[in-house]
Amino acid sequence: MKKSKGSLILILAVVVLGLTSFFGVRILRGTTGVESCSGDAIGLGLDLAGGVSITYEVEGDTPTTEQLNDTIYKLQQRVQTASDGSITEAQVYAEGEDRINVDIPGGSSDMFAELEEPGELEFRDGDGNVQFTGDDIKDAQGVTETDSSTGAKKNVVELTMTDKAADKFYQYTSEHVGEVLAIYYNDEMLSNPKISNGISGGVATISGDYDKDEVDKLASYIRIGTLDLTLKQLRAQEVSATLGDAALATSVKAAGIGLLVVMIFMTVIYFLPGFASALGLAIYTGLMMVLLRLFGITLTLPGIAGIILSLGMAVDANVVVFARIREELAAGKSVSSAMRIGYKKALSAVIDGNVTTLIAAIVLGAFGSGTVKGFAYTFGIGIILSMITALIITKYIMQAFYAVGFSDEKYYGKAKEMKSFDFVGKKNILICVAVLVIACGFVSMGIHSSKGERALNYSLDFMGGTSTTADFGKDYTVEQMEEKIVPVVSEAIGDNNVQTQKVTDSTQIIVKTRVLTDDERIALDDALVNKLGVDEKSITFESISATVSNEMRQDAIVAVAIALVLMLIYIWFRFKDFRFSASAVIALLHDVLVVLACYAIVRISVGNTFIAVMLTIVGYSINATIVIFDRIRENLNGSGSRDPEKLREIINRSITQTLSRSINTSITTFVMVAFLFVMGVVSIREFSLPLMVGIVAGAYSSVCLTGSIWYLMKAKKKDTK
Repeated sequence: MKKSKGSLILILAVVVLGLTSFFGVRILRGTTGVESCSGDAIGLGLDLAGGVSITYEVEGDTPTTEQLNDTIYKLQQRVQTASDGSITEAQVYAEGEDRINVDIPGGSSDMFAELEEPGELEFRDGDGNVQFTGDDIKDAQGVTETDSSTGAKKNVVELTMTDKAADKFYQYTSEHVGEVLAIYYNDEMLSNPKISNGISGGVATISGDYDKDEVDKLASYIRIGTLDLTLKQLRAQEVSATLGDAALATSVKAAGIGLLVVMIFMTVIYFLPGFASALGLAIYTGLMMVLLRLFGITLTLPGIAGIILSLGMAVDANVVVFARIREELAAGKSVSSAMRIGYKKALSAVIDGNVTTLIAAIVLGAFGSGTVKGFAYTFGIGIILSMITALIITKYIMQAFYAVGFSDEKYYGKAKEMKSFDFVGKKNILICVAVLVIACGFVSMGIHSSKGERALNYSLDFMGGTSTTADFGKDYTVEQMEEKIVPVVSEAIGDNNVQTQKVTDSTQIIVKTRVLTDDERIALDDALVNKLGVDEKSITFESISATVSNEMRQDAIVAVAIALVLMLIYIWFRFKDFRFSASAVIALLHDVLVVLACYAIVRISVGNTFIAVMLTIVGYSINATIVIFDRIRENLNGSGSRDPEKLREIINRSITQTLSRSINTSITTFVMVAFLFVMGVVSIREFSLPLMVGIVAGAYSSVCLTGSIWYLMKAKKKDTK
């Protein structure tokens, strides 16, 4: 690169940095409540900004539990995307026996008038003509059926027609054997089964290669489309953020300080390349804000986790490249050659790590719901942006610095020769440490279960409970509610799992707790009146269901399962050895169980953010593992040897060569989360602590376990004799 071109690139980088900083700061100011920039704000979820709480009542007879749950799931699917195209993270849950609450981030209640309208189920022939509708279906259930000829069991959906439609269904199926009768819900195809024979009696089965969850979900969708429940809006009220105004402000400040520390760290450790990466990270941050605004993403606490993780991966890509450049310089290459070869050698590790986690983000976004989907969107955008930043922006900035005169190798540093540590030789000790930590978690869960408590401290998001609404006579901030109201409620009911939320423009406060007995309701009533001066006549109690429904949990489990399978297939394809995939699975299982142990021992509340924490750890850990596997693959150099000593030497050398990358990436990601923990409110700390534990666990499994596990699988027993 010529000096003039290098100067031009640096000028362009400064311009881009200025523009992204300007718009990024403007968007952040609008998001955190600066009035002059409110038009540029990123949409915020209920936990960060509050929104509208709409209560619907079912008209007519009291619905069955199944009808109510199906309607809740239908509403959850409908509020995934708002009418203005933005992506929401609404919460839907039952209140009492015949009411449903829909809490919508931001916006107003009239945006979602269409929620009251029933869904449309249609059975269409091969040409798209509607032959039957939801009015013709009486029931649908996922069942297990035994094949009369083979005795094999399979999962099917049992469909029951109404008496009126049974004869018509028999006539149609008899005349169209072998043809498709596809099932659509709101114009989206759910299934396209073929008619195998004329179906009499009004009962049909939909069969295929389904597992239990898939048939239950299909049956649920069919029931949703046949619901005849009529919803009437009972009330709509604005509610405050569940985390408080300070949560967003402190999170932004903590992230800013953490980013600054990371940029300084990169510059100090990696000299000129580190400074180039710092500029790239600043551009990345601004672009991330712009893209979140353009795509209309609703930002929640799990979404912030996705941003932090993708930022850590952006740093990681740079660290991998810089380590390679230093190795080439230590081998005697010129700076120019070292940069070219370093990027070339680092490319496979960077691409494999990012593609693997991008697969997870895509699957979670497509099949997940609620916080899982929100996490996936921010994480996916961040992964793509981090690759662009590391492989293009930072690369050209560094080359430009070289072109304008920063060509001396002292600006880049050399790798120091490190003596290989015998990780494989210490495998028994390292594995025992991991097993011991995990065992502590299970012991803790067992102790709590033996005491009649739950193994984990499940929050209201998972368990449901009692909603108490009262007029407190004066205005409270969210922080004041945590300090003054929550302790009184906790003492009255003997439980610390308490959530509070204000009703905007009033002095009413909603207090959500676990399910209360009659005696506990009386005790809470007395405490509110005598200790907090609440008007007793204003106190009302309602039972509420979990905001994370069974269907949402199934969606999350299915999405994670599909993501893991695809990630592991990709690793298998890229490394040509299934043992790499198997080792990665065991490492991921270790990380998840260690974080679970943290939740069990510390009794951190297991709620919506629990899913996001687990997903963050999986994405973080798999990336670190792939970097080590990439170096093992390179050092093997196509050798298929199973000689134990040779394999042991290669693994130890590979882990040692990537050790600085593993340590430095863990430090930078840990720092970002640590500032959230130190500066955040209580809810932010409960979110940050398991993340920090997971980062340490992910680094430990990647460095200390994966190589040894692969070694145990690769080296056959007969070769060790």
